[in-house]
Amino acid sequence: MADQPTAAAHVEHIGAPEHHPEPATFGLLAAPQWIALAMVLVIALLLWKRVPALVGKALDKKIAGIRAELDEAEQLRRDAETLKAEYEAKAAAADAERATLLERARHEAEAIVEQARTDTASLIERRTRMAEDKIAAAERHAIEEVRARAARAAAAAAAHLIADKLTPEGDKAMVDKTIAELGAAH
Repeated sequence: MADQPTAAAHVEHIGAPEHHPEPATFGLLAAPQWIALAMVLVIALLLWKRVPALVGKALDKKIAGIRAELDEAEQLRRDAETLKAEYEAKAAAADAERATLLERARHEAEAIVEQARTDTASLIERRTRMAEDKIAAAERHAIEEVRARAARAAAAAAAHLIADKLTPEGDKAMVDKTIAELGAAH
């Protein structure tokens, strides 16, 4: 018998477990019913105090705030796009003005260079004319001086010739002849 197990040492359960009744409080409700009743009371209290309406109002306020922020963000985006367009237009206008100024500066520079060429040509012409006038004046002066020297030389030569050829008797005859011509002319 030592090999066989004893009935008291080993107990086997076959089938469904045994059901024990839940202890009831005050003999009325068990613990799960009390939990259900507490939940119903909490929900009734929440409904009586209008908590869902308050939560709805709070959510509506939050939604309105978010919508206002979204509208403000949209307005800011539109303002930013407007400013961007304005600055792009200003930048384009500045580029156009820069190109216009650059083109005007090129034309002015070309005009200044052309004016400088014209002024240089007229200056060269004027200086050439002045040099030619000075040369002509120097030539006239030289010719006058040569003539004056020639006249002085001719007068000196004539005086020398007259002094050599005329004698006092010849002078008297020439003076008498000139007086007679003067008297006959009157």
